[in-house]
Amino acid sequence: MHRVIADRDLSATRFDADDALACFRDMVRARQFDDRAVALQRRGWMSGYPPFRGQEASQVGAAHALLESDWLVPTYRSNAMQLAHGVPMADIFRFRRGYPEYTSEHDLNVFPQAVPIATQIPHAVGLGMALEYDSEPDGETPAVCCYLGDGATSEGDFHEGLNFAGVFDAPVVFFCENNGWAISMPRERQTASATLAQKAEAYGFEGVRVDGNDPLAVQAVMLEALEAARNGDPVLVESLTYRQGAHTTSDDPSRYRDDAPDLPDWRTADPLERFETYLRDQGVLDDALRENLVADANAELEDAVDEVESAPLPDPDDVFESVYEDMPPRLAEQRAWLEAFASGTEVRDLEY
Repeated sequence: MHRVIADRDLSATRFDADDALACFRDMVRARQFDDRAVALQRRGWMSGYPPFRGQEASQVGAAHALLESDWLVPTYRSNAMQLAHGVPMADIFRFRRGYPEYTSEHDLNVFPQAVPIATQIPHAVGLGMALEYDSEPDGETPAVCCYLGDGATSEGDFHEGLNFAGVFDAPVVFFCENNGWAISMPRERQTASATLAQKAEAYGFEGVRVDGNDPLAVQAVMLEALEAARNGDPVLVESLTYRQGAHTTSDDPSRYRDDAPDLPDWRTADPLERFETYLRDQGVLDDALRENLVADANAELEDAVDEVESAPLPDPDDVFESVYEDMPPRLAEQRAWLEAFASGTEVRDLEY
């Protein structure tokens, strides 16, 4: 188990005060974003939202290890990771409001969020293989960071993707955030393996476990994993954290878990409070700086919400665009049905 803040001074790590404060800043941004997003959903501003409270350290630490040339393949719960990697808050809000992600104005190497569980894993491996094929003989291949949750390890896409990565030495780091739950299914009901990291051994590459509530430890592990991937050695990183809230805003976690999980305190405690305590003990954070970081995050949030609210609402027809180069008859029939329904015209049943 890799840890930093639990047992050593900052001066004994590979990071300095600026590195640590950069992580803390993005954790504050992520927490403020998550809290605001839940509040916005509760008043009907967006239809649904997957909270990530408790997982900020894991995601921010991983994001800070990425190079600009690397690729991030995210899912619906990796919003903190995307924010820390540079995706604008407004872009994530737009996606939750129904705007297509391809309308984003950023030019980061970030795939659209994957909502179906584990489908992004073969895509990430294919991307990594393509990057390797296209790289110059003496050039460095970018790495791909594929984000997934522990529930994804129970899907066939996980096994197929990791098997391909192992056989073809794909430059991919599989960043598995183990938050303890696949919706209502606890990890021990998902697999009989003692760890998720050890599953990598079956595919011929390394698996590593890290304290996911320690952003510096996550960053250190991911820096090494991404460098290995660039050299043709895929890695599976299991980041141990805990989902403090619901699976989504449509979920009631009180129906399947209590408030006293059988997990150690380092895993269930608030990672933001834990890291703040550490930074104060190291003499690199004080009240004034923390207040400024919160104020900056809130100002960024206000601008993001204003930007999204000032944009025209998405056109329902956008659902059918940019799916195929040439729209197939089945999809064209669905679009015609929707247009008729929206106009109040009597519609007939679809033929399938």
